[in-house]
Amino acid sequence: MSARAHPTDGDANPATDGGDLPIKPSPHRHKVGVPPKQNMFHDFMYTFKETFFHDDPLRHFKDQPKSKKFMLGVQSVFPVFDWGRNYNLKKFRGDLIAGLTIASLCIPQDIGYAKLANLDPKYGLYSSFVPPLVYACMGSSRDIAIGPVAVVSLLLGTLLRAEIDPSTNPDEYLRLAFTATFFAGVTEAALGFFRLGFLIDFLSHAAVVGFMGGAAITIALQQLKGFLGIKKFTKKTDIIAVLDSVFSAAHHGWNWQTILIGASFLTFLLTSKFIGKKSKKLFWIPAVAPLISVIISTFFVYITRADKQGVQIVKHLDKGINPSSFHQIYFSGHYLAKGIRIGVVAGMVALTEAVAIGRTFAAMKDYQIDGNKEMVALGVMNVVGSMSSCYVATGSFSRSAVNFMAGCQTAVSNIIMSIVVLLTLLFLTPLFKYTPNAILAAIIINAVIPLIDIQAAILIFKIDKLDFVACMGAFFGVIFVSVEIGLLIAVSISFAKILLQVTRPRTAVLGNIPRTSVYRNIQQYPEATMVPGVLTIRVDSAIYFSNSNYVRERILRWLLEEEEKVKAASLPRIQFLIIEMSPVTDIDTSGIHALEDLYKSLQKRDIQLVLANPGPLVIGKLHLSHFAEMLGHDYIFLTVADAVESCCPKLSDEV
Repeated sequence: MSARAHPTDGDANPATDGGDLPIKPSPHRHKVGVPPKQNMFHDFMYTFKETFFHDDPLRHFKDQPKSKKFMLGVQSVFPVFDWGRNYNLKKFRGDLIAGLTIASLCIPQDIGYAKLANLDPKYGLYSSFVPPLVYACMGSSRDIAIGPVAVVSLLLGTLLRAEIDPSTNPDEYLRLAFTATFFAGVTEAALGFFRLGFLIDFLSHAAVVGFMGGAAITIALQQLKGFLGIKKFTKKTDIIAVLDSVFSAAHHGWNWQTILIGASFLTFLLTSKFIGKKSKKLFWIPAVAPLISVIISTFFVYITRADKQGVQIVKHLDKGINPSSFHQIYFSGHYLAKGIRIGVVAGMVALTEAVAIGRTFAAMKDYQIDGNKEMVALGVMNVVGSMSSCYVATGSFSRSAVNFMAGCQTAVSNIIMSIVVLLTLLFLTPLFKYTPNAILAAIIINAVIPLIDIQAAILIFKIDKLDFVACMGAFFGVIFVSVEIGLLIAVSISFAKILLQVTRPRTAVLGNIPRTSVYRNIQQYPEATMVPGVLTIRVDSAIYFSNSNYVRERILRWLLEEEEKVKAASLPRIQFLIIEMSPVTDIDTSGIHALEDLYKSLQKRDIQLVLANPGPLVIGKLHLSHFAEMLGHDYIFLTVADAVESCCPKLSDEV
């Protein structure tokens, strides 16, 4: 603490407030403004609008004729009628190349992802036919590529298998999959329609990084069954059970031909990915590598009849487009509640991934996407998909990245991809009969490797240790227990962090930056000097019922610590406690009661409470509660410098 002189009761101007400690009046000092009293209805409507309609989605409809409003309404629901008006041949050329490129990537991936969900491979292809068409009409992202993804497929397969064994009850399993997809779509659409998209933001970035990394490792481990040619494999997903299953089959269950195929083509896929990263112009190499791998490996197995030597193959794959599945969805009975629960979980994860991907590529191309409209589009897409033999589809990061690099211009690239998948379903599915499972395993392993973001985890560790705990909690929960437990841990830790930040807000002691009137945290600015006789504390949060007692107790603890230092150094006692309230955006009745208790406690110690720069909401509530009158209007200042100048006139003369 600085040894500067500080005022005593006899040194100050005799102007006082109700017999309290004296202050120095100044004709040049601005008083804290009190906002005019707001109409309660208008105040509620403003809060409601900022919560649910912060982007003012109806602003385009203002002062427009009815015909224009109708057209804007149609374009709002179906953006294709907006961007479609300016569509031209140049844009189509870019979309055609991008669509064909992502189709070559999605076809082999879809077959593999369907197996992750314990479904027949054709359902993966079905899910890349209908949903992208719906999204192309209703989605606002130009770059996102729609279809099944690895994480959601694994999550869905794990949750469904926990209810029904797909090997003993395949029909009921399939029906539950369609039911879960239906309610995943309902969940997504409802969140968008009721503008509750902010709920997905509660899953922190760190938790998502950990969850995705754990899911990627779990998915890769699951592929060891096909990669090694193991016939009897555990149904559990945790790393211990999987590795036990792998090594227990080492002496008699591994097939060397299968391992040779898988290892050879995994090396080819990783090499092609490396080439694509080295040169952006060669982006098409890793995009077409999976399809090339499927063609070559299928041909190799066919001519050598390696399937007779124990190499497991896809076998029969039905021809034809998606059949209707509306009648297979459970709308009543024992499995309805289970379908809803699984659908909500899968829908939220799919939504989180898709919106994150959409925002990422929108930022790269400098355009805006409406998160709530995206949710409605994704929801309707999955509802329609559930009625046409599809399981949960969402935005795929790997395909979206290829779509972006290939020069897509609009969502037409999704339509091109759907057409290619349609032609595959109609004419080419018999050609996949001899496709080895090992190549599908290699494709999936290659696809999920980028989900393990080690650099992001290191950065999280450096920046925020609590975030790192959330990241590792989700990661270890997925790989050592299960995907749903990992997700639960991720959500729980994210909420715990929010609660911790709300209930235990940061506070700081402020000091004066030399030769300025600025007051800052003394830990951040060691050169800042504390004013003799004054303790200035900043509260870095709104003061609510959840943290009001902590804030009061923490301020008193700061005061006690400072009084001990002052006494030990034989410095003047503290007479003023200034609370810098700039970061205090709001206060409730519990917060006001805490200030009242603090004021009374300080009065007993002959210390004056002073407030600096309370915001409009805060000062309005302080006046309504009459706390401003209790404290005294002369002890509420616009800045900390004003408060110090009034409380310590000798100091102002020195500075």
